[in-house]
Amino acid sequence: MPILQKETPRDRDNQVLPKVPVPPLKQTLDTYLRCVQHLVKEEQFKRTKAMVEKFGAPGGVGELLQKKLLERRDKTTNWVYDYWLEDMYLNNRLALPVNSSPVMVFPKQTFRDQKDALRFAAQLIRGVLDYKGLIDERALPVESARGQLAGTPLCMEQYYRLFTSYRYPGLKTDTLKVQMSAASSSAPEHIIVACKNQFFVLDVVANGKQLSEMEILSQLEKIMKMAENAEERLPPFGILTSDGRTEWAQARDALTKDQTNRDSLALIENCLCVVCLDEPSGLVQSDTNRALLMLHGGGREKNGANRWYDKSMQFVVGMDGTCGVVCDHSPFEGIVLVQCSEYLMKYVTGSPYKMARAFSIRELPPPRRLLWKLSPQIQGVLAASGDRLQRLVNNLDMDVFKFTAYGKEFIKKQNMSPDALIQVSLQLAFYKCRGRLVSTYESASIRRFQEGRVDNIRSATPEVLAFVKSMTDERVTFSDSEKMKRLRDAIKAQTNYTIAAITGMAIDNHFLGLLRISREMNMEKPEIFCDETYVASNHFILSTSQVPTTVEMFCCYGPVVPNGYGACYNPQSDHIIFCVSSFWENTETSSAVFVKALNEGLLEIRDLCNRGSAAAAKLVESSQGAARPHKSGK
Repeated sequence: MPILQKETPRDRDNQVLPKVPVPPLKQTLDTYLRCVQHLVKEEQFKRTKAMVEKFGAPGGVGELLQKKLLERRDKTTNWVYDYWLEDMYLNNRLALPVNSSPVMVFPKQTFRDQKDALRFAAQLIRGVLDYKGLIDERALPVESARGQLAGTPLCMEQYYRLFTSYRYPGLKTDTLKVQMSAASSSAPEHIIVACKNQFFVLDVVANGKQLSEMEILSQLEKIMKMAENAEERLPPFGILTSDGRTEWAQARDALTKDQTNRDSLALIENCLCVVCLDEPSGLVQSDTNRALLMLHGGGREKNGANRWYDKSMQFVVGMDGTCGVVCDHSPFEGIVLVQCSEYLMKYVTGSPYKMARAFSIRELPPPRRLLWKLSPQIQGVLAASGDRLQRLVNNLDMDVFKFTAYGKEFIKKQNMSPDALIQVSLQLAFYKCRGRLVSTYESASIRRFQEGRVDNIRSATPEVLAFVKSMTDERVTFSDSEKMKRLRDAIKAQTNYTIAAITGMAIDNHFLGLLRISREMNMEKPEIFCDETYVASNHFILSTSQVPTTVEMFCCYGPVVPNGYGACYNPQSDHIIFCVSSFWENTETSSAVFVKALNEGLLEIRDLCNRGSAAAAKLVESSQGAARPHKSGK
């Protein structure tokens, strides 16, 4: 089954970026050993080291696979892209909500009434059409890297997949289909609106002209009215897309046996985006509750079936003011979601009077309800899918925490990277909770390269272990100067790994490439990849990501393993928003306990830095005092 079907290639931007490099084999193997040595027992490490040395020996398996990988690099635009996309997303059989799909939570909206909420939705849709226009016209400015190695131009490919992607479920692997022809006659001119678990087609173009905000509003009001008609209400088919990917693939196969269902699926699969008009949840509108509702809709009793998870962009407008975006992660990264979301929020807040300026509303045909044929088999699957979603809803433990003691300005004043310090603080929090460090994932953008997506920054470094021990060991007292030295060493190690990752020199993509080449050559799986150290090193108990915004909103996601934490953070000048997730069913994890440890650790790091600054100032003062000539009393 194809991974990515590209229909009619586009002209690329006038920037020729370099290809993703293949790191030297010895460098990757040395880095791997350094990454795992302090995380496993001594005996286990000895066995791992022997396997690594055998793999990397002259004339060994590693050299052969490396040679083939270099050949693949020469022949492809991006040697890791398809491997990575399959491994990270398409082969994953878990349900998309919570496990895979990140969400952006907008500021709570205060709607006076239903019409006010629909007006917001109409403005949002109009903003989507504007933003898609910029993408189609290639009018988005080429972005440059910020932070480490700032200024490098970045690949813009991901933006062209925002509204043109659809993820088809498969029995063993999903297919990501991207329609690349923006100007073709087959380009979609409709969106799907979900309301009361029903789906409607809203054409956004009539007689060759896009609908105005007032026209969109009028159509949304018609949809609300149609959805309220209980006699025509159909079962909640959207809940099928919230299930495990194999279960949904089986259900979809059963659905497509009927022409009515095939027609409805085709309209959803070729839409620009989905807009979900949600019922009030009845929950307190806290940041945490809004995050939960955005991640899973509250289950089948609330808005969990008012979704279609295969579509890359779903905009949620809750009648109670809970709004945001749910996205399938396979076509693009968080930064693309951020840029689109920020554009839309600025558009909505900057367009309060556009409604009044519309001179006339055209007589438009009403939106169409999507019809479905229900078989007894599908009826059973609907119930089972609803049960499985409910279990996921009941299992997710989320804590959105706004740390207000300081933000990135304070960190910069210490001559430290805000991202590096936050990563160190996450390691300190985990160590406080569990007394050990674990394999950690921090996504690192490799958009400096053609079709670049991400690699992994392994944040649980030997240097950070030395630092967290100095902060928590009750048997030995470390001086402040020793703690500060260890903190700076940990920050430096984190920063160095970040630079390696963003320049294509990290180890995770490289290992994935070597493993996949061995499979393609029908080799026996190399021993290094069967080793318990390698398996544990890819079980990311701490999955982290920095998703900064310039508009008030935040991103969150679930853990990637049953005994893990998801930790998404958004550093602002004077505060940091953390979204920490875990599963209630696992007794080793608790989001509230982790957040408490994180808060303590961040304050301890601040106090340590302040004491260090005060001591340094005192030292300067005393040395200046010593240098001053003493005046005699005469």
